[in-house]
Amino acid sequence: MAHYHSVTAACSNNIDLTVNEISVSDIWISIRLGWRDFMHQPTHYFFAIILYPFIGIVMWLWASEANTVQLLFPMMAGFALLGPFIAIFLYEISRRLELGLDTSWGQVFNVIYSPAIREILILAIMLFVLFFAWIISANILFSSLYGSEYPTSLFRFLVEVILTPRGWVLIILGHGIGICFALTALCTTVIAFPVLIDTKVSAIRAIQVSMLAVRKSPRPLILWGLLVSTGLLLGSLCVLVGLIIAFPVFGHTTWHIYRKIVQVSY
Repeated sequence: MAHYHSVTAACSNNIDLTVNEISVSDIWISIRLGWRDFMHQPTHYFFAIILYPFIGIVMWLWASEANTVQLLFPMMAGFALLGPFIAIFLYEISRRLELGLDTSWGQVFNVIYSPAIREILILAIMLFVLFFAWIISANILFSSLYGSEYPTSLFRFLVEVILTPRGWVLIILGHGIGICFALTALCTTVIAFPVLIDTKVSAIRAIQVSMLAVRKSPRPLILWGLLVSTGLLLGSLCVLVGLIIAFPVFGHTTWHIYRKIVQVSY
């Protein structure tokens, strides 16, 4: 970790969180540490193997059968917005591995009894609101370009989007809007959930710390956001099988990025 500059964010409960600047190399180091945690106890990832792909498959079928094929890509891309919340058990596993604590099922899932659970749920609601706002925005964009003309199949829709000027307008504007939503989620929650699990501060303070972290280290954290978005999207496109590996590794990596950024003082 090179060239650190400390900025202290005053938090409640007599806790000070010092936000450090990190470099791009710290992201790669954190990914290696995340992979190490993933390999340490892969039996804990049943929820990544079952829950996450299950939600994706349900949404895929829903989009294919309800004349909403045009929302399939936004829904898959939008999973990245919900990832920080879904990964809370992964953060807890990494925290316990770091401290040499028991990482059995019962201990890991005790995180739901954490004093910070209310704050965690507040942040989760914020992410779900952001997700649905993104889906609504994507649908409005499609309607503004296509009116009531809905695609009858995924294949025909892909041909229309790729081979027509109107389709390219949809691609360009859709990606632009998506980037705005992704940056909002990144700035507000990139390390917010690990902060809550580790320090039990308020949701507002956790958001402030995340925003300060992005302001101090924009290049490495934007790179991290791109890696997560791309990895989760590719994992979804591979019939969601890729999520079995990508999602847990990204979750554990987020914990190690948090550790490199935040120094906790009581």
